[in-house]
Amino acid sequence: MIMKQNKYNLENNISRSKYVPYILLLASICFVLITTLVVIFPSNAIDIGFTLMIQHYQSAFLDKFMTAISVFGHIKISVPMVLATAIIFLLFKKKKESLFIVFTAAAGIVSSLVKYFVNRPRPPKSIVRLIEVTHQQSFPSGHVLFYTVFFGFILYLMFKLKDASFYLRLVVSSICVLMIVLVFFSRIYLGAHWLSDVLASYFLGILCLYVLIYFYELKNYKI
Repeated sequence: MIMKQNKYNLENNISRSKYVPYILLLASICFVLITTLVVIFPSNAIDIGFTLMIQHYQSAFLDKFMTAISVFGHIKISVPMVLATAIIFLLFKKKKESLFIVFTAAAGIVSSLVKYFVNRPRPPKSIVRLIEVTHQQSFPSGHVLFYTVFFGFILYLMFKLKDASFYLRLVVSSICVLMIVLVFFSRIYLGAHWLSDVLASYFLGILCLYVLIYFYELKNYKI
């Protein structure tokens, strides 16, 4: 097997940007603080008030729309989606990218581990409107964590891989950004999570995404 090194500029490495340590530190502090508050105050006025505010705007259309936004985070959809995306990259001879796209599925493992240790109950139907009934623990949001890592990594690749069409990269990037943003409102609107669950998941997702990108950029070789 012959290894050919690509033209490689260290400045193009996002994981080694001078701003990254500050972003990671901020994300880590925010995640730890929110987790601590959730453990001490599993039910609080801020979470309840924010959910009631979001759910104040209800309609049959929003019910269906928010459900559709969250559908990609369910394991029956997320796993085939990850595999299908990896296969598409593989067909375009992007072996390394294909492999790391598969690694994004590890966000589910991270989510399950944190859920187990924090063990926060889901929002009860006595307080919020439950459009989506779930059974696992509430903290963190597995959907938000997965969307941040999966769509975040695809977004990163759209900026990194210049050999694809500009308009294709623009469309895919726009979809990724929309999914990452809209899942915030979706999980709360559906009554599946509290505000603190979702916010902590974004911060944890940033940390997981960094690890993924760091190892992706560790050796810029093409087989």
